[in-house]
Amino acid sequence: MLSVLEVAETLNCSEQYVRKLIREGKIDAERVGKTWLIHQTTIDNFNLKDIKLNKPGIVQDRVSTRKYSKSKLNVLSFFSGAMGLDIGLEKAGLNVLLACEIDNPSRKTIVANDKEVGLIGDIRLYNVEDILHHSNLKSKDQVDVIVGGPPCQAFSTAGKRMGFQDDRGNVFLKYIDLITEIKPKYAVLENVRGLMSTPMSIDLNDKITRKFDFDPKEFTGSSLYYVKKRLEDAGYKISFNLYNSANFGVPQIRERVVIICTLMDTTVPYLTPSNSDNATYGLPKWITFKEAVKNIDKKNCDHINFSAKRLKYIEMLKPGQNWRDLPEKIQKEAMGNSFLLGGGKTGFYRRLSWDKPSPTLVTHPAMPATELAHPTINRPLSIQEYKKVQQFPDEWSIEGNIIDQYKQIGNAVPVGLGYAIGTTILNHYNKKSPVVYDGFSFSRYKNTSDKEWESDFIAQVKKAKTKLNQGILEFAF
Repeated sequence: MLSVLEVAETLNCSEQYVRKLIREGKIDAERVGKTWLIHQTTIDNFNLKDIKLNKPGIVQDRVSTRKYSKSKLNVLSFFSGAMGLDIGLEKAGLNVLLACEIDNPSRKTIVANDKEVGLIGDIRLYNVEDILHHSNLKSKDQVDVIVGGPPCQAFSTAGKRMGFQDDRGNVFLKYIDLITEIKPKYAVLENVRGLMSTPMSIDLNDKITRKFDFDPKEFTGSSLYYVKKRLEDAGYKISFNLYNSANFGVPQIRERVVIICTLMDTTVPYLTPSNSDNATYGLPKWITFKEAVKNIDKKNCDHINFSAKRLKYIEMLKPGQNWRDLPEKIQKEAMGNSFLLGGGKTGFYRRLSWDKPSPTLVTHPAMPATELAHPTINRPLSIQEYKKVQQFPDEWSIEGNIIDQYKQIGNAVPVGLGYAIGTTILNHYNKKSPVVYDGFSFSRYKNTSDKEWESDFIAQVKKAKTKLNQGILEFAF
């Protein structure tokens, strides 16, 4: 009989994922006290890939027919979604050979738009040999760049922030494993701002954590600190920052952490902005929502609707307003119990402004706290407007039902940010000096660059140690 841990190690997946398969009846197991036990023969005859690929309507994996390029940097993309990042990389001149995506509507989007790229599913089910096969590569030495934005819900400030304890957080660790095993010249990790402040929530006993002289579970940001040290141990030079996508020609205020790792001689510089808030540094101003959708076909407008209850209050708002612009009596009526909650709550009953970039696109524009209403029309943003804000080409087909489409576009990396990442990597590879704007504010938050952030993290640890030592001394006397 095998324990859940032993099964997880055998199948190369997390313990949480094994328990999920047991709950769903996909692995036969016996409950002994509080422990699940699984027969060895059950696992001997078990194939995780069969679960994913033998369901009706599941898009099948495929081997890339795109040629390995000797003149371009060759890319393997993970957590590819609707391929916003990949479109940007291709636009910059990189060659994307593989997409990895578990979500079936997203897989449909990938095969509908790119006839050549290889495709695999759940990252946990593939080893390096599988990945190279589907990329149509002979050796891992041919992999120049690995990119991916592991699911961000485990680190989002809006969620439970379980970090690596969340099954999606463990997917993050699998992604790190692949980077350190394949060893591409460059690796990119994109994630939400919450990664910078999420503590590690599981006990990892490896050569990285054994060097820590503190308990990582007690410190905010220890998840990112662990990731940084793990990649540095593999020989990578690391740079990261928190970037507002609007600074890179995206008509959207969307802030994301972008970590770029390299095995080359020098650290990759920060991304070069193409726009700024107030036309500072001689750069063009941010692109507004009005500019983004000016050429949209108003007759071709697919969208969901607000409930009648919520629409009642949205109709009272002008462009750029939200619930705070309602009369106080109506504010309390509209917000209900949420009125007394803390925080800005700017996502409630929110209309976009014509003259500013869009707020961060979400996966559902008509939910309480994440509403995205058109500036003047009494409806949420349409799929077509979502595509414009995320900069998808008009001809790029987003597959699935309308909720699937909102989710795919809302989760995507904006094409402009992908282009900035690709251009920065390519310039670094070609030893082209970057354009630097001294003092440029990449984000509205402070101390978000790798050096500033790590300095703050170390100071946090030292302060806690000092406080602990003072407590011990006081106790002794």
